[in-house]
Parts: sequence; C-alpha cells; structure tokens
Amino acid sequence: MKILVVGAGSIGRRHLGNLKNLGEKDLLVMDPSQERRDKAVQDFDAQGFASLEQALAQKPGAVLVCSPNSLHVTQAMESIRAGCHTFVEKPLSHNSDGVDSLVREAEERSLVTMVGSNFKFHPLFLKMKEILESGVLGRITSARCQFGQYLPDWHPYEDFRQGYSARQDLGGGVLLDSHELAYMIWFLGDVDQVFCFSGKLSSLEIQTEDTAAVLLRFASGTIGEVHLDYTQRVYQRNYEFFGEQGTMTWDYSQGKVRLYLASEKSWTEFEQPGDYDINQMYVAEIDHFRFCAKTGKKTITDFMAGQNILEVILAAKTSSREGRIIKPQEGTHP
Repeated sequence: MKILVVGAGSIGRRHLGNLKNLGEKDLLVMDPSQERRDKAVQDFDAQGFASLEQALAQKPGAVLVCSPNSLHVTQAMESIRAGCHTFVEKPLSHNSDGVDSLVREAEERSLVTMVGSNFKFHPLFLKMKEILESGVLGRITSARCQFGQYLPDWHPYEDFRQGYSARQDLGGGVLLDSHELAYMIWFLGDVDQVFCFSGKLSSLEIQTEDTAAVLLRFASGTIGEVHLDYTQRVYQRNYEFFGEQGTMTWDYSQGKVRLYLASEKSWTEFEQPGDYDINQMYVAEIDHFRFCAKTGKKTITDFMAGQNILEVILAAKTSSREGRIIKPQEGTHP
C-alpha cells in the first residue's frame, strides 16, 4: 500500500521515519516547500510532490495529514474523496467548517479514519486507563491535568513566530495545540459543560492565546480542571484523579503512575521501562492506523471521536470569549 504523508515538518518527518522503519517501502510526501520536500525525499527514500493533487494521482491507499490545523479539513476531504484511508494530526480542525461533511463522507465511503492521539499508546497512559476502568478508585469526583512548555523551546531550530502555534491564520493557540482535553475525555467520558478563561498573557510575539484554564463537567458528574500554557520555562505535564476510594497521579518528569487506595492505606507505583523511548508511542500509533487501514477495523480515535473533541475545544474558546458556561455543541467557531 502506498502511504502519503502531507506535510514534511517535524511530525510529518517523524511519521515518515517510523513508517520506513516499520518496513513500508512505497512512501510519498507532499509539501509546498521544496527545501522540506527534497530533504524528506532524501532522508526517507520517498517520492516528493509539490501539490496534493499530484500526490493523490499516484493512488495512495492511505494519507497522513500533518499540515497546519487550518488545512486539515480541506486536505482530509480531498484524500477521502480520492478513496484513501485518512489519518489527521490533532486537532481535526481549527473550527467547525466542513467537519460534519468530512465525517459523513468518510462514513459513507467506509474508509478508516484516525485523529492523532499518540499518548493513548504510552504504557503509563494505558495503565491509567486500565486503573480507571477497573473501578478501584470508586466514583471519580474530580480530576485535573496540566501541560506547559515555553513555546520557543518546542522547535529551537526554527522561528517560533512563524510556526502554526503562533498564528491565527494557521489555526494555532494553546487550546488547539494541546492533547489534554482529548485525553481527559478518553479517561473520563463525554463532557456536558465547559467554562474557560484564556488569552495572550505573556510577552511572546504570537497572535494566539498562550494560557488557558478550562473547567469541565463530565456527563458522569466528575469535575475536571485543565491548565494549558506556552509560557512555563520547565516542561510540565501531569494528571491527577481523585476517587472516593483512592487517588491516582502521573507526572511526565517522574515517569511513573502512583496509586493510593484507601483500603490499603498505601501507595503503589508503576514505572515505565527504564529504556523507554518516547518515539515508541508514535511507532505504536502509526502501526495501529496502518493495521486498521489494511484490515478495515475502527481506530482508537476516529473522525467522529475527533469531532467530539473539537466541539469541547471550540466550546472552551466560545466560553472564554463570551464569559459563560457552554455546552460542547454550542461552540461553533473560535
């Protein structure tokens, strides 16, 4: 099966390298930048194309859309209409325009779809999911998570002010950029209500919000808190779940899940393998999509799930703009 990667930036290159290492020999890459395109062709022994139309004419079986957020729906729709199983890096889009049509078109054509969700393949995220589903924590009354990192440190080899994260026209901003709302939904279920404060609070030369605090009320009744920012000078990523029978925490820097059960009055720790390479979750993610594309099985985060996540993100944007609680279906445009 030919596999086309649209966009030869950081994540596109990661996927190309992982696909090559998984044994895929018929790789295509499309990028309007000749410099990025030529480098990808050389590094991954891929065929290069300057336009999506030219690339799709090669009849790939699957497409990975790794372009800026504002291009996701258009490029995914072209890929779906060309009969390709389609993976889109998160989020599915930067607003709701065309998303309903994209989801419907993919379903009508019985094509496999997926939205990027790499931490769902991280061993400690899988452990947290297992613990939550086991019920040992009892009813989860509240949860919170944090993601923060100084934006200029993300890709120090390029000008952060020109990256999609910093630009409104490309669909950037910390609410769209982070995975955390998606993973909170994966862990805790559907969201009923959203309230958010967000804005550009730092001196960073960007057009998008750099800080957000989001409150979520889940259908289960659980209350969630999500903190996101582009400003912390030390990378932070952590999750906490508080249940009637115990507490569970994870911190990226510690590399472990800690579980406290009231019945045992003690902590248990689950550590990730000492030799764990963070790229392993990306390999597992793309191997999952590749397997589903070849077998027709449903992926762990299909376009419909991606649309539900997007509705929560857009609800947060609407809440911040209007200063009121929003139901996910109410959030339309950022």
